[in-house]
Amino acid sequence: MSENNSFTSHFIELRSRLIKSILFIFIIFVVSYTFAEQIYSFLVDPYADAVKNDQISRRLIFTALHETFITYLKVAFFASIFFGSPVLLIQLYKFIAPGLYRNEKKALLPYLISTPILFLLGGLLVYYLVMPLAIKFFLSFESMGSSSSLPIQLEAKVNEYLSLIMRLIFAFGISFQLPILLNLLARVGIVNSNYLKKTRRYVIVIIFTVAAILTPPDPITQVGLAIPLLLLYELSIITVRLTEKKKTKENLKDA
Repeated sequence: MSENNSFTSHFIELRSRLIKSILFIFIIFVVSYTFAEQIYSFLVDPYADAVKNDQISRRLIFTALHETFITYLKVAFFASIFFGSPVLLIQLYKFIAPGLYRNEKKALLPYLISTPILFLLGGLLVYYLVMPLAIKFFLSFESMGSSSSLPIQLEAKVNEYLSLIMRLIFAFGISFQLPILLNLLARVGIVNSNYLKKTRRYVIVIIFTVAAILTPPDPITQVGLAIPLLLLYELSIITVRLTEKKKTKENLKDA
């Protein structure tokens, strides 16, 4: 009977924390929709900066009556997930923290902090480096035309641009969680630094394959994702090795 009561109380607490997180995300969604135009303008800045010196008049178009409205809803949704995720992680941590030992709480906290930071770094890399380079690469295929041919010019659609930049931001943000994943696997004994070193050549192939799948079919974004992932993998080897040394010292002290 006590076990049932314990399960029920845990379930009620989990439901309460999830409801709080969902309400917070919904509030951010409403606020984000209010400023959806400004947020979208911010996301368009890499495109605007890339074409500001062009002699061609640039614009974003929509070809369906509801397209801009749906795009602003997507903007608000992405913003609410982005800003609401840390709150969700905190609520989940508060839920599982009472069942953890003090050293386990101490070990888990850095991962909780690093997750949104690494996601943000991935998004910033897309916004300030990868996206401007990719836009210039795609625009290089334009042609002014001649007496015997028509010009080829880009007229980017509102929803397609949003889909591209958000796809890249989430692809980079999630991929940047690689060090956290490998360190967690190392803590539970699934991998170690020597194993990570031995499998490096296979990981390189996997990283470039994943980059090709997650990004558009152009070399700029693919290499832009693959190289940071390779660096993060090397960083993971170093952090796993440091974790192993720390764990060895703790075991010697206990002995």
